[in-house]
Amino acid sequence: MSTTAPALELDGVGLKIGGARILEDVSFGVARGEMVGVIGPNGAGKTTLFNTVSGLLRPTEGTVSMDGRPLGPLPIHRRAAAGLGRTFQTSSLFPGLSVVENVRLAAQARRGGSLSLLRFPRRGDAATAVAMDRLDEVGLTPLAGASAGGLSHGDKRKVEIAMLLATDPSVILLDEPMAGVGSADVPVLSAIIDRMHRETGRTILMVEHHMDVVLGLVDRVAVMHHGRLLAIDTPEAVMADPTVQSAYLGEAV
Repeated sequence: MSTTAPALELDGVGLKIGGARILEDVSFGVARGEMVGVIGPNGAGKTTLFNTVSGLLRPTEGTVSMDGRPLGPLPIHRRAAAGLGRTFQTSSLFPGLSVVENVRLAAQARRGGSLSLLRFPRRGDAATAVAMDRLDEVGLTPLAGASAGGLSHGDKRKVEIAMLLATDPSVILLDEPMAGVGSADVPVLSAIIDRMHRETGRTILMVEHHMDVVLGLVDRVAVMHHGRLLAIDTPEAVMADPTVQSAYLGEAV
């Protein structure tokens, strides 16, 4: 592991909403090039944690930092410009546009260009070239001209990953990438995420309910329970932890 500042670090992060404590004293770091899975029973605070890191919510306590620099009040677009990328549980595509147009818009935004939906991708256009490269990475080149709205759920997830890669993030938040996809698509998406991590050295924090996916991909597992960090360790150590097993009573681990 790197001896320099973590790519992503949470220090005493807490969140109160309307007097209710949603997150409490969450502290851990993710090293450059590391993949950490975030698991926990329903209502443990996993997505709220992601919303706090990505800027959708602002912590009422503690700090979130990238490469040793606190993100503070930076809005979502400024965090994206700093290299933080995120996918969501629900589809965020433009269904009326083609696959390549969706990815091109992401590439165009990263290059500081217009987000106009009226500019059709042109052969040789720099953003289009990036989009086609990213589609090749996720295996969707043959569907580049297809309507995004007509894709299977699994292929929509691949487009979302291609869009994310088109923004060239250094730190990636994957919020349940397998949510809603068919069982046949799970190993394909897992392989794409693994390549995105191992071959590019990107730092990844992933929430996922498919435990076999988490245990097969990540370097460490962070366990959330009632808004607190219950444990963070290797997959083997976490799964053998009696406290973690107790937290999951009645849940599949």
